[in-house]
Amino acid sequence: MRNRYLDLLRFLAIVRVVVYHVTGWATLTLVFPAMSVMFALAGSLMAASLTRSGPAAVGRRLRRLLPSLWVLAVIFVPAMLLSGLPASSRLLLWLFPIADPPANHWGALALSVIWYLRDYLWFVLASPVAFWLFRRAPLPTLLAPYLLLVAIESGIYPAPPVLREFGLYFGAWLLGFAHHAGMLRRLAGRVLYPVALTLAVAGGAWIITHPGPRGYDLNDNHLGNALWSAAFILIVLGRAPAGIAWLGRSRLADRVVTVVNRRALTVYLWHMPFVVALTPLVDMVGWSHQDPLVLAVRVLLVFALVGLVTLAVGWVEDVAARRPPELVPGGRPRPAGPPARSGTGPAARSAARPAGKTAGRAVVPAQRVAGEAATVEVSAG
Repeated sequence: MRNRYLDLLRFLAIVRVVVYHVTGWATLTLVFPAMSVMFALAGSLMAASLTRSGPAAVGRRLRRLLPSLWVLAVIFVPAMLLSGLPASSRLLLWLFPIADPPANHWGALALSVIWYLRDYLWFVLASPVAFWLFRRAPLPTLLAPYLLLVAIESGIYPAPPVLREFGLYFGAWLLGFAHHAGMLRRLAGRVLYPVALTLAVAGGAWIITHPGPRGYDLNDNHLGNALWSAAFILIVLGRAPAGIAWLGRSRLADRVVTVVNRRALTVYLWHMPFVVALTPLVDMVGWSHQDPLVLAVRVLLVFALVGLVTLAVGWVEDVAARRPPELVPGGRPRPAGPPARSGTGPAARSAARPAGKTAGRAVVPAQRVAGEAATVEVSAG
């Protein structure tokens, strides 16, 4: 059974990322630290997959991650090669981006969001070992990325960029592990709220005293970003509601959340090229980049263009997840097949036997069978 609250968080995170890239409003990064939330949600899903499947979950997660990138590369890599990108063996990174794939001058801007897939890939590969450590020593494992980042930012340990990314976002990923394990939900308010407040104050103080080139933008401040985001995640996941029934009462809202969740990777990968393409058009028509009406129009245009691309190639995410491909996800469920005729067949004869009886072998009591069936249904969702 899908957790619609987590779906709503992912929807809000994706929308926030797109709006931020169009407007450049640094305040949005503080109000909703979307990237850390997305990594925390991904970490929770990864922990659930590892619990069910063990290390085989790595392959399944990569299978769902990479095809959408390959579709993007099929279009943009030839375009970059034709506009000056040198051909080299590093182009193979577009198949498996353990480092930033090569790009030319305009591709570096239009495809700058690839860093998310690079970090996601590393986190997936590290997850079996991290999950093993987390189950044996949860608190030290949770603290390790943040302590690493403190050492890097204070100059104690001049680490390579990949370790800096682990310090920044792997902590959020591990908080997703804690969410899956129920640790955040079990934290009493007298512990959770003071810890979250302490992290927020420390992160906020670091941000204020170390402003970046764009002011108080979390993307320019690794340590402040990590601490502020950890406080945010503790609240939104640690005090997650049991359900959000109101979402289901609005058919349109429910469908929109479903579509964006099923096409989250497509929306994320394709929105930035349209942001970059529309920016010079503002200058051509003489509009102001900060006019609220102009920004609103640009946001709507980006979502409209991304919607068209999603209709064209979004079904790749269905294929990668081994779902039947859909043009627009979340439609009415397909009708079930014709019901089996009662009174005949082995299943009917078996159901007709009194509960607790045996026929040459042990029979699980009827109440136990119902419970197991319910558990399988929830896990499969």
